[in-house]
Amino acid sequence: MKKIVIFALTILMSGLMANAQQKKPNISFSETIYDFGNIQEKDGKVSYVFKFKNTGQQPLVVHDVKASCGCTSPEWTRNPIPAGGSGEVKAVFDPANRPGNFNKTITVYSNAENSNVVLRITGNVTEKPITDTELYPNEMGLIRLESAHLAFTKMEPKQTKTEQLKIMSSSDKAVTIKFDNVPEHIKIKAVPEVLNPGQKGIITATYDANLKNDWGFVVDNVYVMFNGERDYKNRLTISASIEEDFAKLTPDQLAKAAVCEISETTWDFGTIKQGAEVSHDFVVKNTGKSELIIRKVKASCGCTATSPQKTVLAPGESTKISTVFDSKGKSGSQNKSVTVVTNDPKNTTQMLRITGTISME
Repeated sequence: MKKIVIFALTILMSGLMANAQQKKPNISFSETIYDFGNIQEKDGKVSYVFKFKNTGQQPLVVHDVKASCGCTSPEWTRNPIPAGGSGEVKAVFDPANRPGNFNKTITVYSNAENSNVVLRITGNVTEKPITDTELYPNEMGLIRLESAHLAFTKMEPKQTKTEQLKIMSSSDKAVTIKFDNVPEHIKIKAVPEVLNPGQKGIITATYDANLKNDWGFVVDNVYVMFNGERDYKNRLTISASIEEDFAKLTPDQLAKAAVCEISETTWDFGTIKQGAEVSHDFVVKNTGKSELIIRKVKASCGCTATSPQKTVLAPGESTKISTVFDSKGKSGSQNKSVTVVTNDPKNTTQMLRITGTISME
């Protein structure tokens, strides 16, 4: 009799559990993979709607939908879906700057018995043609350039380097290209010198750091002339960072090198009245084992005068960099900088900052 009761209870519990499972919501997609095939990057975003049904017996709620990357933006039915009801998940794919094959996943989180469902979109993006406007985004007078800044980046003090800049004519007539305000350490020309309508060419420049005879980040501006006419708006910026090459030093040489230690890197002069002048000394000490050479001290503007008392420091020796800030014609918050270039191989360029507020009262 006892066995019969236990058997009956087991049957009853199984039935109750099966009934409970049947009452849970269930999310059923008609398909979980969609192939877009070949799509064109130039055509922009594409989308596909995955449709599903609630095949359970309780309301279905989709809590969240997450894509595997930011290039896919999902949208979905957010209201509770009754038993037998339908919903959808929309996948929007942006092919911009994503040429080639793609395979992305979208995970659907819900209160269904199958709570996590992974959808997948695939396809291939054909790269859009690059236009001349994209290749030469900077417009200057009668030409377009890939950049209005010709950077020679890092150079050694006695190095000579040549760089090029791509250009094209935007004129409907032939244009002759020459340059003005060119310093002696730069040789620059257009090749060819005369561009026909739509023709492409280059600007080639050679930089002689030895003739520049400067240190750190340096900038020159030259003017581009078209058909012999000069316009100050047609300005090409040429820069270089002139530094010693310490990469060749051995560990022993680095250990014996100069070390530039500055007492502080920021000085706040507080609040002063317009027209007042304030001064401050930054203390520089050589804590290394070789002579420290202060190559250059340059302020970000003429209102901050700087001058090192000494430029060569023996090991253990100190000096001062005196700064004078003139607030004449200035107002409000101020943030000026002083660049210090030395032969410290581990800290060649250091930036000092002068901050404060100028009151009109």
